[in-house]
This record gives sequence, C-alpha cells and structure tokens, in this order.
Amino acid sequence: MYASNWTTLGPQQVQALRNMDRSRQERGRQLEQAGHGPQETPFSVILAETGLQLRRYEPAAAGGPAVLLVPAPIKRAYIWDLAPDISVVQRWQERGYRVYLAEWLPMPDGDPAVGLADYGDRMLSSCQRAIQADSGEASLTVVGHSLGGILAAIYSAMHPGHVTATVLLESPLGFGHGASCFAPLVKATPDARQIADTFRHVPGAFLNLMSAMAEPHAFGWERATDRWLSLFDQKALATHMQVERWSHDEFPLPGKLFVDIVESLYRNDDFMGGRLVINGRTIGPADLRSPLISVVDFRSKVIPPAAMVPFHEATSSVRKQVLQYHGDIGVNLQHVGVLAGRNAHATLWPTIFDWLGAPASNG
Repeated sequence: MYASNWTTLGPQQVQALRNMDRSRQERGRQLEQAGHGPQETPFSVILAETGLQLRRYEPAAAGGPAVLLVPAPIKRAYIWDLAPDISVVQRWQERGYRVYLAEWLPMPDGDPAVGLADYGDRMLSSCQRAIQADSGEASLTVVGHSLGGILAAIYSAMHPGHVTATVLLESPLGFGHGASCFAPLVKATPDARQIADTFRHVPGAFLNLMSAMAEPHAFGWERATDRWLSLFDQKALATHMQVERWSHDEFPLPGKLFVDIVESLYRNDDFMGGRLVINGRTIGPADLRSPLISVVDFRSKVIPPAAMVPFHEATSSVRKQVLQYHGDIGVNLQHVGVLAGRNAHATLWPTIFDWLGAPASNG
C-alpha cells in the first residue's frame, strides 16, 4: 500500500482490510486458547454507554483516593492488567487506591460520529460522575497511556477542579519537527476525512500497516528481537506471548476520532499550540494545572522525547516531573513496556507512587 493511494482504496481493498481485522482477531483467540490470555483482576461494571464501560476493580479500597486509568481507544484495555505481577491495576490497589478503568468498546456502525470532544471530555466526564457517585470522591488521579494519554490530558485541561494529579505514559502530545515518526505519512495524506469516509470506522489492520510503515524498527525488528531474547527467560516469554495475544485484539477507530487525531493533532499540532477546540472551548498545555508526571522513553522513535517534553514544560503545573522508562525484555513492543514490563513494575511504578505521595499543590 503506497502513500499515493491511501485515499483511493477500492471496495476490494477496503473489504480485504476488514477481513484482515477478523483474521487477526481469530489469531488472537487461538493464542488465548493456547494459554496466552490475560489473568485479569475481578471487576464490576458501574457505567455502560455506547462505546464505553467503566470498570471498578475489586476489592475497592475503603476510603482510598480514586484513580481513573485511560487506555488508548484502539485495542482492548487488559494490557493494564495482564497478570498479577505485571498488573498496573494491582499496583494502584496495593497503594490503597480505588481503581477505575475506562474500557473503550467498538462503536456500532450506525452510531453518530464521535471524536476527541466525546472521548476526552464527554465520556470521561461521565466516568468522573459515576466514580463520584460510587466513591464519594469529587476529584481523581487521571492516568493515560499512548493515545489514552491524549484523552487524559484533554480531560485534565478541561476539568482541573476534578483532577488531583495527571500521569501521562508515553503519550504523543506535541507534533512539531522531529516529534512524530508518522509525519511523512500525514504529509502524504491530503485529508484524513477521505480515509474516514472510505471506511466509516478505520480498521485496526489499516492502523497497524501505517504504524509498520512509519516505524518498521519498533513495530517489526524490535518485536522479533524481543521474542528471541525472551526464549532464555520463561517468565519473559510468557509476557511476550500475552502481549502478542493482546496485539491481535483490536477494533476499528471511529472515523471522526481518526480525523481529529490526524488533522487537529498530527497535522496542525493544535493542542500544543493552544488551539484545540473541545466542545466550544479552546485549550492548550497551559490549561493543564494539576500535579503532573510524564513518563518518557528517551530511546523511543514511536513517542520520542520531542513529543512529550515540550508539552510537559508548557503546562501550568506548579509541581511536575519527567521520569524515564529504560525498557524491558519480554514486553514484545517496548511502547507498552511501561504497562507490562517487569523493570517498569519494579522501579518505575514505585517512583511514580512515591512522587504522588508527597504533598501536592495545584497552580
């Protein structure tokens, strides 16, 4: 698939990509049947609406502060909870938090267009209200990874009074020079609306192909190398295969959300530039005022430091810290290592919790 014909896909190509989604999902089910599925923490669903379920993990800590985990809206949420020793959910529970997770679900084909304003504001606001009703806590810590970090940052900027702290994990928030491996693909695409109109909901297979084209090392060679290195460590290999199963468990991205991400963020850099319009309000990094942690992998070409550090520095947070993730063996894709890596759970997450435990003040 070449850059010149992304926007002129014929019916057969469109159907082939949709079929590829179904094939990948079936491959994932086979991996799960082979014993590579997640070992999830028990949870209850306390909110359900189109495209979203809000999980409350059990047992909920009595009287503990609330935390809302925000995954990327592309693949299933259990990457945050693969197994007890590499479960971000359980790390928060161990620190006495009441843990909630926004579980994104596939949008029905006939559903109205939903974009950044829906995911980053309306739907996360619904989560906040449900959490307040459940826990009595009016404010919460918001934690987002990758594209989920964009949504978490938007929510924090829109609703500072409901945010105790914000934690952004390898989240693309600035798209200036050198900040995005996807820049050449975006430049070669005249208008993302043509792609969205072709699919309505953009298949995960299409997004995977674009990712592999943009950064073949991270999405190809790096994964193969990790698998080879994991052969010498049974626990690492088990995690590698669990992440492999998760990587096949994707669903289409709503067309409007795809357009908003490509045009407003990747092409125009509106959030970093203070020009992002969400439900009639214009926001930028200066609107994010809560205590802030940004976790960066300084080796990453998928989310390089230039995609996070300038945004972090431009926020109005009085108290903020950049932390570095150093990588792991056995995570399949280093971009999810902050969630599933043993090194991350042994060193990075304790540092995050220690920082959050210190006296906090909002500016």
